[in-house]
Amino acid sequence: MDYIIEMLHITKEFPGIKANDDITLQIAKGEIHALLGENGAGKSTLMSVLFGLYQPDGGCIKVRGKDVKINNPLDANSLGIGMVHQHFKLVHNFTVLQNIVLGKEDTRNGILEMKKARKKVVELSEKYHLSVDPDAQIQDITVGMQQRVEILKMLYRDNDILIFDEPTAVLTPQEIEELMAIMKELVAEGKSIIFITHKLNEIKAVADRCSVLRRGKYIGTVAVTDTDKEALSEMMVGHKVQLTVEKEPAKPSDVVLEVTNLTLRDKKQGHSKDVLKHITFQVRKGEIVCIAGIDGNGQTELVETVTGMAKPDDGTILLNGEDITKKPIRYRSTHGMSHIPEDRHKHGLVLDYSLEDNLVLQEYFDPRFQNRGFIKKDAVHAYARELIDRFDIRSGQGTDTIVRSMSGGNQQKAIIARELTKAHDLLVAVQPTRGLDVGAIEFIHKQIVKERDEGAAVLLISLELEEVMNLSDRILVIYEGEIVGDLDPKETTVQELGLYMAGSGKGGK
Repeated sequence: MDYIIEMLHITKEFPGIKANDDITLQIAKGEIHALLGENGAGKSTLMSVLFGLYQPDGGCIKVRGKDVKINNPLDANSLGIGMVHQHFKLVHNFTVLQNIVLGKEDTRNGILEMKKARKKVVELSEKYHLSVDPDAQIQDITVGMQQRVEILKMLYRDNDILIFDEPTAVLTPQEIEELMAIMKELVAEGKSIIFITHKLNEIKAVADRCSVLRRGKYIGTVAVTDTDKEALSEMMVGHKVQLTVEKEPAKPSDVVLEVTNLTLRDKKQGHSKDVLKHITFQVRKGEIVCIAGIDGNGQTELVETVTGMAKPDDGTILLNGEDITKKPIRYRSTHGMSHIPEDRHKHGLVLDYSLEDNLVLQEYFDPRFQNRGFIKKDAVHAYARELIDRFDIRSGQGTDTIVRSMSGGNQQKAIIARELTKAHDLLVAVQPTRGLDVGAIEFIHKQIVKERDEGAAVLLISLELEEVMNLSDRILVIYEGEIVGDLDPKETTVQELGLYMAGSGKGGK
């Protein structure tokens, strides 16, 4: 086979952890090669070695048959290697165009020449159906659009070996389909793609071959057409995995969350439009109510108003019968609300704090963890150890690990551990399994069902149709800031749900 990339016997160690242990990976020219593994299996580390972000402690890399030394991403770029990272590397107050040309700017007499760059970006955008506004600021566009900017950055640099690190973790089902089509188009043009993912459906849909890593070691490479999802998941986690959610019928009782006539106006950019329009719903003890919709239809704003991060222009929010519409975030947190946020880096964690400090962020002021303003280090440490064991949070240096250094999936597990363990009546879970592997998803789904069965009210916001259908007891569909459907998952199909999400369900627009 004609290999475009060969990573031979790669070893990479960090304090307390061997992230890559003698891994050999060979990528054929013109294939989509999936790299599958649990959170913390070493996938991102291996690709960071290939992209020059880390230097290996052992082994060698060959590109197009020649031994190479990749000292940094500029070296990688010059070899035609590009990478879309799991957490995007974009400057938020720059425009799309500025981000794409950053580091590869054309200048004349010290002045930026953007006309040629703009033309190339627009052409690439049209050719690959990426439709991104080059003048929009990154902070104003959706996560899916930001990912397209990252893809354009690679195409703009004429990279022909493309690494996608968990590219679908933040995308809607429609965006995932579009991305898959783009990937197939890129490979048809002779580019080679390494596709890091946990999602077995996606591997079956686009990959030619799949290599599996487990706990830093190479397990094997298989042809995707000859291997079923169950075999792949077993290779990945080392045991059989339940791929569907098992749960008893819900037994809802008292209303915990009551949202009435909630309205929020978007006052950004000089115009004022309603992003939430007279939203009314209830969530009861013992049920999982899911807000389903295509990204950007008001889910984020709804969560922000319910959790206290934004103030509504109209309407009321009751928690256990108490009006909390104007109450601050901490009040909600100490009066029965837990929140797994959409953006784990922005709202879920303090990345430069230790794991144990992050696990008590919502409760460090509780008498269990402080005395007269001084943190009880031993109590925090013991609590963190218990949560790490219970939720299988993997980190190189245990409770002292700086959260920034952990894999995305283990960061997510830390938030879930913190929010499920503190006292609460309502769990607001936004994309709780984003970026998690099948083993971790199975665990989290069981935890959420257990929450429900123990009497909590669960408000789930998910873009994963499978998750919506599997976990929900009721589905509320949001479209352009309005609730347009109240569906029973037992009596609806994915196709029907998709129609409501696109605004054309019964009575839709």
